[in-house]
This record gives sequence, structure tokens and C-alpha cells, in this order.
Amino acid sequence: MIVLWLNEGRAVTTTYSLKEGAAAVVDVSADRVDPANDKKLVHVTGEAKAEGPLVDTVYGVSVPALRLVRTEMIYQWVESEKSETKQKVGGGTETIVTYTYEKKWVDEPVKSSEFKTPAGHANEGKLIAGTKLLNAEKVTLGAFSVPENFVKQMGSPIKSALTDGDLARLPADHREGTKIEDGAFFFGANPKEPKIGDVRVSYEVVQPGVFSVLAAQNGQTFEPYQTNAGDTIDIIQEGAVSAPAMFKSAARENSLITWLVRLLGFLFMAFGFMALLRPLSVVGSVLPVVGNIIGVGTGMISFALAATLSFVIIALAWIVVRPLLGVALLVLAIGGLIYTRRLAAGSRPKRVLV
Repeated sequence: MIVLWLNEGRAVTTTYSLKEGAAAVVDVSADRVDPANDKKLVHVTGEAKAEGPLVDTVYGVSVPALRLVRTEMIYQWVESEKSETKQKVGGGTETIVTYTYEKKWVDEPVKSSEFKTPAGHANEGKLIAGTKLLNAEKVTLGAFSVPENFVKQMGSPIKSALTDGDLARLPADHREGTKIEDGAFFFGANPKEPKIGDVRVSYEVVQPGVFSVLAAQNGQTFEPYQTNAGDTIDIIQEGAVSAPAMFKSAARENSLITWLVRLLGFLFMAFGFMALLRPLSVVGSVLPVVGNIIGVGTGMISFALAATLSFVIIALAWIVVRPLLGVALLVLAIGGLIYTRRLAAGSRPKRVLV
């Protein structure tokens, strides 16, 4: 219930903040900075450039990019656990746990000493430098300077394939025996048949290009725009995207997050009610068929209760903002309550007079 309530409050705040921003935004040119727009919410589209290449000093990789992501993986044994619970005749349950092992590329060494069956699944080796994200220190968008916290939001990294030239620039302490496999450095004997402890290093980059920014103008740079509704606005998208399109995209994202959290809150509540009603099915499990029937009944009641309370919480959060939507949800909640009462009444044993 708390999760649902907080989620609806967040959704309402974000909805109002985006509406406020869409009414206040000013389209400005990236070619020059107009002091008259200082502290206003501005929409700017321009060419984002870094002052120089990004350099990973550990491996000597140099790339003209706004962001550079180095990913290190190590080949290890990985343990998987699977549990299966079965009902026993006469009541009670029995849980059977099985463990399986397979070799995988993972981002951290795995402690095989903690495996259920460590024999034959011993791990060794370690990462060389680990995964790291590098951001260009000086990025411009036309006449504007882009702050580091905005650079971190720019673009989606794409794979950057390493070449023999990158292999030749490797520092001497990493060069011996290293190979290029599928655009990545491979530290091991045979990339086609990796062994436990082998390491693979790959790169992803965000390249310079056209970006669109929605944020407050602060001198010659940007900062998050604080709305009266409560949220801040600082949105960056790749390409030349209009302000209305950026607000529409943000509204879709808000709607998606809202519905996902609603679903999770509903499921948590439903399984909570099922846990509360579980003693009934446990008592009935002395005869497995009876226990299964009671379990189905309590499951239906649990989901109906969860749906009813979910609609009530969502309706109360939105009734001030959108009265018609709030009232409609309350009507659905009342219908769910009536349906739940009928389910509960139908599950009671009937008395037969002789």
C-alpha cells in the first residue's frame, strides 16, 4: 500500500511538472548565449563536441568520444540454485534444492569456496583494472558548456571495436600474449576455448554528435530547472528533437514507470494476502485435493482484495488532479469489494437441514 501511494504521488508530481515545463520552455539557438534567458527553461539543439580524445591510461586506448565505458569480464564457474516445493500426503511440504554449475563470463571473480560443491569447480584469477566509465571533462554544445552531470546522461554507449593498432599501443606489461578477439582484448591462451581466470576487455563509446537539451540556462552552461510542481527538468536526447517531442517522451516514460510500479505493488499485496490466508490451505492439505481447492479459493480472494485496495489508493491519489478518473477508479474499487464478498460467501460451507 505504501509503495502504491508513493508511486501515485510521484506520478502526479511528474505529470504537473512536465505540464508546467511545456508551458514555460523557450527555444534558443545554440550559436550564441542570450543573457536574457538566464534561469529560464530553455530548449537547445546543437553539435556536442569534446575538447580532446578520451584516453584510458591503463590500456592506452584513445577515442574521440563524449563518454567511454571500459568493461572487464573474467571467465568463472557460476553456481545456480533451483528450489522445488512439493506437498506431502498427510499435510506439510517438502522442498528439494538442486545445484548446477556452468562456466560464464562475469564482471567479478566468483568465490568457489562458497559453492555447495566446490570440488571440480575451483575458480582462479582476478580482474586487471575493473570496469570504468570515463566522461570527457570539457564538452560544448554550440556556444554552451555542458556540465559533467549532464555529460553522464548523454547518449547510449555503442560498441567500439578494438584493432591491431590498439593492440600495438598496449603498455608493455599488458602486451605479451594479449590478442584481439571480436573487437576486444583477450588475456589468455586461446580465445576460442577460454579457461578459468581468462580476462576480456571491451569498450563502448558515446560519439560526438547532435543532441537536444531541456534545462535551465545558467550563464553559459545548464542546470536542472526547478518547477513549482516539485520536480526538476533536465532532459537530454540524441538528435534534433523538438521540445514538444521531448516532453511527450518524458510523459510516456512517466506513464510506463507508473504502471510497472502499480503492477509490482498489486502483486506484492496479492501475495501478502495469500500468505495471510495460507493457514487455511495448510489445514486442508491433510487431504491434498481439499488443500488445492481451498488454495485456489484463497488465491482468488487475495487477488480480488489486492485489486480493490489498489484501485482505492490510486483513486484517492488522482481524484484531486483528475476527478473523473478518480471517481471511475472508486467505482471499480466498490465493484471489486462486492465481488470479493461474493467470493468469500461462496467459499463458506453450506448448512444442510436433515
